[in-house]
Amino acid sequence: MYVIAHDMGTSSDKAVLVDFEGNIIASSKSDYPIYYPYPAWAEQEPEEYWQGVCKSSRDLIAKTKIDPKEVKAVVFTTQAMGIIPVDEKGNALYRNISWVDGRAEKQAQSIMKKFGGPKIFSLFSGTPIMGKDVVAKITWIKEERPDIYRRTKYFLDVNGYLKFRCTGEMVAEFSGASSYGLDLKKNTWLAAIKMLGIEMDKLPPIVASTDHVGNLTKEAAKDMGLVEGIPVFGGCDDVQSACIGSGMTRDGDIHIYLGTSAWVCASSKDKTKFKNGAAAIKSADPSMNLIVGITEAAGSNIEWLLKQFFAREKEEYGDKIYDHMSSLIADIPSGSNGLICTPWMLGERCPVSTTTTRATLFNIDESHTREHLMRSIYEGIGYNLRWILENFHNDYKFDCSTFRVVGGGAQNDAWMQIISDITGTECSTVKNSRNAGALGAAIIALKGLGEINSLQEAEKYVRINKTYYPNPKNFTVYNKMFGSYKDIYYGLEKAYIRANGSKFTRKVGKE
Repeated sequence: MYVIAHDMGTSSDKAVLVDFEGNIIASSKSDYPIYYPYPAWAEQEPEEYWQGVCKSSRDLIAKTKIDPKEVKAVVFTTQAMGIIPVDEKGNALYRNISWVDGRAEKQAQSIMKKFGGPKIFSLFSGTPIMGKDVVAKITWIKEERPDIYRRTKYFLDVNGYLKFRCTGEMVAEFSGASSYGLDLKKNTWLAAIKMLGIEMDKLPPIVASTDHVGNLTKEAAKDMGLVEGIPVFGGCDDVQSACIGSGMTRDGDIHIYLGTSAWVCASSKDKTKFKNGAAAIKSADPSMNLIVGITEAAGSNIEWLLKQFFAREKEEYGDKIYDHMSSLIADIPSGSNGLICTPWMLGERCPVSTTTTRATLFNIDESHTREHLMRSIYEGIGYNLRWILENFHNDYKFDCSTFRVVGGGAQNDAWMQIISDITGTECSTVKNSRNAGALGAAIIALKGLGEINSLQEAEKYVRINKTYYPNPKNFTVYNKMFGSYKDIYYGLEKAYIRANGSKFTRKVGKE
């Protein structure tokens, strides 16, 4: 018997077949595009999500040749902070406004102004909001597309939209609701949302990750190549599923995800504050919260490097290109001869919240090569992660003495050693690190089916792959450069605003 877990990322859906023992049997992927109609905008078509789900599901069944009757549950783990306005029939009224979209900076500033400005707003919220935050983007729809706002029955996130396509039920799930505004103590929509001018009845009912939301409809089953009536569970956002799939589910446990984006996440029984760009959100485990600091661009920086500097070698090495790239930096000294590259190509959320900041190459001279640039990008992401860990220790008193890493980046030996050296911390990777999120979602479905008693039983499904230990000599080099890394942000903060502020004030009429 099996569970199909769909891992819906920024660029593709991955359908993963998991048996009831937690073994990953096979996976199938379907890509979809992201659209950038204006600077700082990032949108995706909800229908293309659904087509991806259907294709990857059918391909998975064809690849494994299993009987569809053996699939006992469907569950989704998805990119967070999606905003899909739907009418009363569930028709999408607008493209999904993606988590990386920064269009609503004007609305964010206006919201904070109502409360006395960013500093006063931060006193009760814990952090200022920015143009990428959900409430600001819903406000953008209300102000810039009032026709859509009036017709909206519910604002659904990506997970909610896909559950609707499967079952006909419109709901939110606690972890997804955290991105909108969830009272972590009452497990209800945050009352302050109404104070921002957003009608509360446009937010759907909330379910838990392990709740049985509904069953696969006849139409959905046909599209997906499955059997009508299969249970569909609440699922969760990607951070929460990675936490379960990493096995780091107990109080104070920390995991890092390295993929297109990156995050540092700590499980906590009682922490509920927002500090220094870190958010307190609901875990997939209803008894736990998560403190998460999201770095907007990690692997996407590596992809940029690949496209701009290794396109010809990509043709030669194919899927081995990342191994080749890593081998090239082996002889580059730690610290890249003083070169620092900040990874803020999409702005940043944590350790600093900023829409206008962009990546910067600092301290370059004629001695630096393509390989120095490459190592400096790996290191820049490592500095960002260290900064978040430093804040976690100072703001929340987390131990931070060890952590696990999941995601595609965890398969990169060179990068993992750099992160261990920069943070001065022992860290481990898990087997099937690319599928940790899907495994976590499958474990959620197993709990929903009654196969396990607690999500903390995830530990028995997770196996350590490799452990890395920091090199004290390299840590000494990085410790000095880490100070310069932070100086770059504070020294250029106003310059970034002057250079990029006007990109986030565009007005758009009806389309």
